This record gives sequence, structure tokens and C-alpha cells, in this order.
Amino acid sequence: MSGPVLHVDLDVFAANIRSVRARTAPAELMLVVKDDAYGHGLDAIVRRAAREGVRWFGAFDVRESLRARHAAGPDARIFSWLTVGREEIAQALRADIDLGVGDATFLEDIALVARAEQATARIHLKIDTGLHRNGIRPEDWDGALRRARVLEDEGVLRLVGVWSHIAEASDADDDEARTLFDRAFGAAEAAGFALEARHLSASAASHARPEFRYDLVRVGAFCYGVRSVGGPSGRELGIVPIAALRAPITHVADHSATLGVGSLHGLPSALAPRAALEVDGTARRIAEIALVHTVIELPPGAKIGDEVTVFGDGAASATDLAEAIGTVGEEILVRISPLIPRNYRGL
Repeated sequence: MSGPVLHVDLDVFAANIRSVRARTAPAELMLVVKDDAYGHGLDAIVRRAAREGVRWFGAFDVRESLRARHAAGPDARIFSWLTVGREEIAQALRADIDLGVGDATFLEDIALVARAEQATARIHLKIDTGLHRNGIRPEDWDGALRRARVLEDEGVLRLVGVWSHIAEASDADDDEARTLFDRAFGAAEAAGFALEARHLSASAASHARPEFRYDLVRVGAFCYGVRSVGGPSGRELGIVPIAALRAPITHVADHSATLGVGSLHGLPSALAPRAALEVDGTARRIAEIALVHTVIELPPGAKIGDEVTVFGDGAASATDLAEAIGTVGEEILVRISPLIPRNYRGL
């Protein structure tokens, strides 16, 4: 073996799902599988989650939504919140995918495609609660509802959900966002829509603030055992990292060992010299992270072909390494190259 392998334990993943669901009930879990399930491999992740009874899956775009549909089967609900072109809309409608709608132009595009496909689109209308990550502005909300009513009466769509993102910058900001969200949902109810779902919170808010859970919680990171930077520990959250990145020693020198993993594989070069890797219970300083290799202090008895754990397996987590360089807790996992082989346990 000359390169790194990401080892994913699906039994641990299933245990995390059970922990998240127990904490957030009676809200239903929407498992977020964006970015190839946070680098863990969307297909295996969705199949196992479906076996565990997960019914909702959140995918960033239609491409990943179609993969999730194939893996989860026809009875799952797949929610896609980034759909760009009309051909993508058509693909989503044919695959029975729920679409998140955050602007009036997209609403009209969906209606146009639905007419051509002789289909009825299921949509979730997004209210901008202050994060400005698209969404319909509060002053435009009533107009969007009126237009959705016309299109629903025509039979080209059904408004089944209201959703948004929150900044999670402060409790006060989030409380204000929640007030806007409640008003938007109330207006949609008053307009007579048969709404099925309200969803506002992601991993951190769904854990810490019960009032933000509503009908669905969109949880990605915590199900993969990735804790938030500066947040509660995995033990407090009841989650364990499901992945371990291991790389072989490819060269041994007098004072250093070279590993077959580097920035090309998604390991940020900024980790050197800020972090260390634990080898046989001892921290070994990272001297250099290059394109396809990493140099660390020489462990005793190191031999070419020996494996070193970069993160996981009870050593440093992805969030631990991220905190060492002051970046986003889940970024290291998200950026792991899809070309890295994966080994699954618990299929």
C-alpha cells in the first residue's frame, strides 16, 4: 500500500444516529449527506442509514440527490437545496426529490419544468431569517406565498415545507431568526397550504436548543461524529468519530519518517508545525506537509509499510486537527479527496 485509506465504521455511525435521534425526538432526523456524506462515501452511508430507519436525506445538489435516491430506495424523502438549471429540475422531478426554493426566479423555473414534465413538484419555501444564504426576504414572503398558491392551484407544485438556515453566532441572533421563521410558517399556514415540515436547525442548534427542532432537524456533522469547534465534547454529545484516516510510512531517515498522505489528499499544509500525530501513544511533531507526503518525527522502530493514524481511532479527531489551525471543525473531513480508497466496517 502506497497511499492513505479512510476506514469508516458504519456500526459506530448507526450508534451516532440512534444517539442523535434519541436527543432530538420527536423531531425527525434529516441526515445531511452533502459533500459525499462529509467525505465518508455517500452510497454506503445512505444505505446504512436507511437500514436504521432514516427516512429523510438532505443533499446539496441534484447530482448527490440522485445518488441518495438510488441508495435509499423509492420510499425515502430526498431534499435538495441547490438546483441550478432546468435540466437539473427535470431530473429531480423524475426522481421524486423535494426541492428547496429560495427565490422567485427558481419558483418560476420549477413551474415551467413541471408543466413540461406533466409533474407536480414538492417544494420547501425558504425564508431568509438573517443569514443571507439565499432565501426569500421577509418583506417579499407574502408575495411568494400568493404566487405559490396560484401555481399549486394550477397543479404544478405543492408547498409542503418551510425552512431556513440560522447563523448560530449568538443566542440573541438565533432567537430573532426563529421569530421570523415562525411568522413565515404562520403566514403559510394561514394561506391554506397543507404543510408537512418545518426545519430550521442543523447539528449544533438541534442538540442545544429544543425549541429549534420543529418537525425535522438537519444533522450532518454529529451523525459522523464530528463535533463543533469550541463546542461540547463528543462524550457530552453522545457521538464518536466514525472514520480513521491511516497512511503508510513510505520512507525512514535518521530523524524522520515520511507518510504517504499530503495536501493533495485534503490534509491542510497549515497543520505543520501546529499539530502532532500520535504514534504508539506518543505525539510526533509534523515537520512538513507537502503535496503527496507528510514528514513527522521518527517513531521508535518505524519501518516502511507501517501505518500511522492521521485522525480517528481514539487519537486526534478531525476537529482537534482543525482547531490546531483555527479552521472549521468539519473542513478536514469534507476536503478529504474522493480518490482516497475507503474501507467500510459494518456493511
